[in-house]
Amino acid sequence: MRLFKGVITIKTRKLNNDQNIPSVGFGTWQLSPDNLARRNVSIALETGYRLIDTARIYDNEAGVGEAVRGSKVDRQDLFITSKLWNDDQGYDSTIKACQASLSKLGLDYLDLYLIHWPATSRRNDSWKALVELQKQGKARSIGVSNYTVRHLEELMVNSGVVPMVNQVEFHPFIYKQQEKLLTFCGLHNIQVEAYSPLSRLTKGVHPAIQKIANQIEKSPNQVVLRWCIQHGTVPLPRSQNPLHIAANFDIFDFVLSDNAMLALDNISDGVRVTWDPEGMR
Repeated sequence: MRLFKGVITIKTRKLNNDQNIPSVGFGTWQLSPDNLARRNVSIALETGYRLIDTARIYDNEAGVGEAVRGSKVDRQDLFITSKLWNDDQGYDSTIKACQASLSKLGLDYLDLYLIHWPATSRRNDSWKALVELQKQGKARSIGVSNYTVRHLEELMVNSGVVPMVNQVEFHPFIYKQQEKLLTFCGLHNIQVEAYSPLSRLTKGVHPAIQKIANQIEKSPNQVVLRWCIQHGTVPLPRSQNPLHIAANFDIFDFVLSDNAMLALDNISDGVRVTWDPEGMR
């Protein structure tokens, strides 16, 4: 018997432009070539995911688009995200890159377009282009990825436009390192998306996570994803296993206690699975 049985929580969040974003999404990093992306995104959509996250650099936008267009889900009920790669940064090149992504996806608009990394001095020009793309209706919401507090402050000072989303690596093992960013985004109503939320679990489950999972009869993955939800973030788990894809979506019928949340917060060791953007000037 599950603890907290029957507790249902909200399955969407509202961005600062009043657009709704699903509370959990399906990530597609490393799901290439296109046929692999098409298969797994199709499974995710059938499972109930409505947020699909891709990027130009993932080299799978065509496969993602085929799955989206081939699904029985109305386009207006989906939330499709892509991202601007570093090489495409700059005002004119950003406009062209967004159109290229739309062409590969076979879509008229993106629900969210992000600057993938604050990796070049052209990032502010790129952001101006995203603002224009939103005005044109090519991207209903715009945001950034891997931006630190310093990068966000720079963007807002230079443009006066607050991003709708900041997508960053986020999981219990770097909670202490990301706590300042999480607080800043909360104060400015910037929705945080959590990528690679489960990556550290592939090499073994931390005892604190396993203990909580045993207590509430949920999987370690579900515990971590629920932890992300209760910290106000939108997790983007990825899997090629249909059973795992379904289980990762089944995180809305239980709630972690305050003690469980604190226990997970305190396993932070600062070890990331991707680049640390702090050094990006």
